[in-house]
Amino acid sequence: MSEPIWEPDPATVADTNVGRFQARHGIATFPELVERSIEDPAWFWGAATEFLGIPFSTPYEQVLDTSKGIPWATWFTGGQTNLAAACVDRWAADSPDAEAIRWEGEDGEVRLLTYAELDRHVDGLAALLRERGIGQGDAVGIFLPMLVETVVAAMAVAKLGAIFLPVFSGYGAEAIAVRLEDAGAKALLCADGFYRRAKVVPTLATALDAVGRVPSVETVVVVPRVGPVEPAEHGAASVLPWPAATPVGEPPRVATVAVDSEHPLFIAYTSGTTGKPKGAVHVHGGFTVKIAEEVAFQFDCRPGDRLFWFADFGWIMGPWEVVGALANGATLCLFEGAPDFPDTDRLWAYLAAHRVTILGISPTLVRSMMAHGDEPVRRHDLSALRILGSTGEPWNEDPYRWFAEVVGGGRCPIINISGGTEVGACFLSCHPVQALTPMTLGGPALGMAVDVFDDHGQPVRGQVGELVCTKPWPGMTRGLWQAPERYLETYWDRWPDVWVHGDWALIEDGQWYLRGRSDDTIKIAGKRLGPAEVESALVAHAAVSEAAAVGIPHEVKGEALWCFVVLAPGAAESEDLRAELVATVTEALGKSFKPSAVRFVDALPKTRSAKVVRRAIRATTIGADPGDLSSLEDPATVDALRNAR
Repeated sequence: MSEPIWEPDPATVADTNVGRFQARHGIATFPELVERSIEDPAWFWGAATEFLGIPFSTPYEQVLDTSKGIPWATWFTGGQTNLAAACVDRWAADSPDAEAIRWEGEDGEVRLLTYAELDRHVDGLAALLRERGIGQGDAVGIFLPMLVETVVAAMAVAKLGAIFLPVFSGYGAEAIAVRLEDAGAKALLCADGFYRRAKVVPTLATALDAVGRVPSVETVVVVPRVGPVEPAEHGAASVLPWPAATPVGEPPRVATVAVDSEHPLFIAYTSGTTGKPKGAVHVHGGFTVKIAEEVAFQFDCRPGDRLFWFADFGWIMGPWEVVGALANGATLCLFEGAPDFPDTDRLWAYLAAHRVTILGISPTLVRSMMAHGDEPVRRHDLSALRILGSTGEPWNEDPYRWFAEVVGGGRCPIINISGGTEVGACFLSCHPVQALTPMTLGGPALGMAVDVFDDHGQPVRGQVGELVCTKPWPGMTRGLWQAPERYLETYWDRWPDVWVHGDWALIEDGQWYLRGRSDDTIKIAGKRLGPAEVESALVAHAAVSEAAAVGIPHEVKGEALWCFVVLAPGAAESEDLRAELVATVTEALGKSFKPSAVRFVDALPKTRSAKVVRRAIRATTIGADPGDLSSLEDPATVDALRNAR
């Protein structure tokens, strides 16, 4: 077992949100809180809702109702609420001058909104949408990068009781149209474009192409990010410029609609290897409470904090950071552009300039930034940081330590979290009241009855197994949009009333670790191997910047291990280096897992949130259909795999 890399200061633990919650309920230790929250989730989620002051205009009668079965559990039954009430209305009334949003464009432009200003912007857009016939239950696509207007869009749609559809800002027209059509969307909110690496990404043409394929869309509202927007008609849809905020001094034009706790809030579509994208349905009550709780308890977020997570609104971490920051009365920090442009220190300069206190990025992005060295980080004052966060994939130790020591200055815990789009948030998480070992996920998030099962459905320790959840939680998807059977088949059919998430996990000496997606698992002669173990060995080599490991069909072994490597600056391809990397993996993992091939590539296929898409690597290598690749940051990286050396 590794020695702790970070330990909390006992003098400050009592002042954390977790510490204050424990004191309120007379709970002496954090392990006792974890145990009670898992044993009695109805108590915990009710108590957390009260502690965080989540407003219910009509009080709920029951915290948890499982009368329809565990997969169809409902929360806060009988209550009425609205995401906009929790994230905007109450702060606009209680602390109108507090800062809600700060945004920086790639061109250096900075925009700030107080909660009072955010409230007026939300009201202005909600009024326009209502005039266009948008109301309760109507679906509205949000095809926007992380702009101030993206937050306004989500809150305005929620305010009306309508349903928003987060759409990745890098999607093409077909991917957008599939999602709009599946949900029967009546409107689309987009920008005319945005800036990335000194180029304009012209999104309006893509949006209009998509809308032309979806007859149900009648309204397109456009943010003028790169130029003026004039009213126009596009087929059956009216194209309108983004509305102004309701002027100061004028009363609000739209009252926040009180909806049932289980009323749909948004549909988050996930890409798969086959078939249509899955639409995970999230609701006002459960999603708001779950996200507010974990950002408060896991990241200790509160008014005065500035939270930034490097994410797109089209991925679950986009809505997560919006809801998490605003539901806790903090400042949400937004960023346009690439983290290493116009210089390698852009991200670090942004964090310093805006005095960000809570930072979240993926392990892959850390590995990418680490390749530029320590100096771009050290030239900036990051002393405002107090919490670091990560999610998306397993860590390897050197980048983890670099993140902790170089970026965090050894002062900040890394709150490593794991969940998913359908989970709504986290299964596993560290908390800032725990000692942390490198790469750990800590353990179960509060109120989450997670475990690791072997192939026979029995809990297992000290070996890799399936990550599962044995009780419901508020943020769980309320099924897949228009596909209830697919929902049951995907998550609940393997073992009765047990959610099988599709991640390999390991519990060792009380610490929890991820070992990758179970569908990424490599099986060599009957032996399972997580790609993270191989990749960790490779990136520890000085010549390697990034790596991906996949299993390729083999007539004798079942699968053979192939490694794809991006070299570090200054490293050169050679047969000697190839042999050295094979030996590195073999020495680390054993002769059974000796790589059959090491291939050099210029880049790995990734999503914009920096997840490596291993299924695309495997499929391209064997000439199979890679499935939906619409989420890729750069589709050309897949074509380049065919020229791997």
